Amino acid sequence: MTYAEDPRTAPSIRWGILGPGGIAATFAEAVNHHTRAQLVAVGSRSRDRAEHFAGHHGIPTVHVGYEALVADPQVDAVYVASPHSEHRAHALLAIAAGKHVLVEKSFARNAAEAQEVVDAARAAGVFVMEAMWTRFLPHVLALRSVIERGEIGEVVSLIADHGQSFGHLPATHRLHNPELAGGALLDLGVYPVSFAHDLLGVPDTVHATGSLTPTGVDGQISMVLGYGERVQASLHTTLWSHTSTTAVIGGTEGRIEVASDFYRPTTFTVIRDDGSWWGYDREIDGGFQYQAAEVARRVAEGATESPRMSLDNTLEVMRTMDEVRRQAGVVYPGEQR
Repeated sequence: MTYAEDPRTAPSIRWGILGPGGIAATFAEAVNHHTRAQLVAVGSRSRDRAEHFAGHHGIPTVHVGYEALVADPQVDAVYVASPHSEHRAHALLAIAAGKHVLVEKSFARNAAEAQEVVDAARAAGVFVMEAMWTRFLPHVLALRSVIERGEIGEVVSLIADHGQSFGHLPATHRLHNPELAGGALLDLGVYPVSFAHDLLGVPDTVHATGSLTPTGVDGQISMVLGYGERVQASLHTTLWSHTSTTAVIGGTEGRIEVASDFYRPTTFTVIRDDGSWWGYDREIDGGFQYQAAEVARRVAEGATESPRMSLDNTLEVMRTMDEVRRQAGVVYPGEQR
């Protein structure tokens, strides 16, 4: 069994938070309580928001504006937690300042924007990674070990969904706002898509059907990714229903049932066709600390990418989502292609 390293054993690194929203608060809590890293600065266009966030999370320095944040010599790495529509610009800003960068998923609006960030990162020689925290969680490393050992035979099927009941939110909310690259896919569907890429690789075929919200973003999408002659991933995402958010990996000799929420720290059960079974159950607090620790470890060793969430991995996921959006008819205003 492969076990995740304790995040507290990772070297210290000094973080600057770009965009003090809800997901940044989750990241800050995880870093403060479960790593040796320091939160040294936060940047926002709003001084009030930045000061409130800093006071709540014990951050000593507040910057009004993102240019000041990335220029701060205290900051080793920048966590980009702005809306999807801004990820490209903010990542490029941090890279130009020579900072290492962790970019919230989805990494950008599309593969072309992601490629621009990747090219800039590689040219600058700084570490950059997409914040797909699921890949670093203990249960995901453990279930990968189960598959690699052949406990369920050859994997032929993966089923995963992520739906939340966000239909009641106003049209101006970022999830419904096309100007901010809203919709189910980039916010929620990226989890099952990235999960399929992690376990099965890049699909040979992509088939998708979707329904749009009145604002023109995707409210719901169903996807089938094909791999060779018989392997498939059936994925689903929606803004209109809190679905089971589970995953099942089916093999020729058994299956792995991943409990809700499959993308958060959770449990799984291995059920073999011979009637035997066993369960994985390891409780942890938080979860974002594992990706934060990955950044700290890789930066300390001089690496510019993570082998678990490489920049090529990110580009592959973005290309799949581009094709899903094309088939669903979702286009964001002003996106660079």
